[in-house]
Amino acid sequence: MKLVIFDVDGTLVDSQHMICAAMHRAYDDHSLPRPERERVLSIVGLSLPDAFTTLASGAAHPIESLVRSYSEAFSALRASSPVESLYPGARETVLALAARPDVVLGIATGKSTRGVDRVLGAHGLLDRFVTIQTSDTAPSKPDPGMVLNALRDSAVDPASAVLIGDSIYDMQMAKAANVTAVGVGWGYNPPDALRAAGADLIVDDYAALMPMLDTLWAVDA
Repeated sequence: MKLVIFDVDGTLVDSQHMICAAMHRAYDDHSLPRPERERVLSIVGLSLPDAFTTLASGAAHPIESLVRSYSEAFSALRASSPVESLYPGARETVLALAARPDVVLGIATGKSTRGVDRVLGAHGLLDRFVTIQTSDTAPSKPDPGMVLNALRDSAVDPASAVLIGDSIYDMQMAKAANVTAVGVGWGYNPPDALRAAGADLIVDDYAALMPMLDTLWAVDA
């Protein structure tokens, strides 16, 4: 049995506009200068406390209050906006992998469990994942806890697991858990940064992902 673990934001769904808007509202609420868009996208994947701590760069920012403001802003945006869009090919790839008898699927994300339930539920994909690890179930990336929990839940050996993500934190987490790290070229971190963070492979679009996995599994067989 093989385990394929997906990140969510920047990998399955494109949520950058909502993330940046909620971040800006949080900083505005505290009369703090807004971080640049590129800086915000660079911390996507971390849990909110870790994200705001990283953005603070040592400054004495009110982290807990910023987290609350962000969560409130994000909830308000969700209530008034369509659910985040899946990237082209994401649905078809998830459904195809989930239909295979030799593959189980997992999630490892800095989102909350409620957020994952909402976005994947809205797209009809929630029940395709046998293990869902979030900021509520494990330490923030790049700690390997999410991946280790997913391996335990699915009873799959690390050598038979793949983590697919768009951030340097995904790649670092995968390497710390001794699973294959696959970076995606359509997310929020550039491929060169993913390679530097330990990506074993880079895939440019979902159409290329299934053939790449088949090649990887054939080599490992």
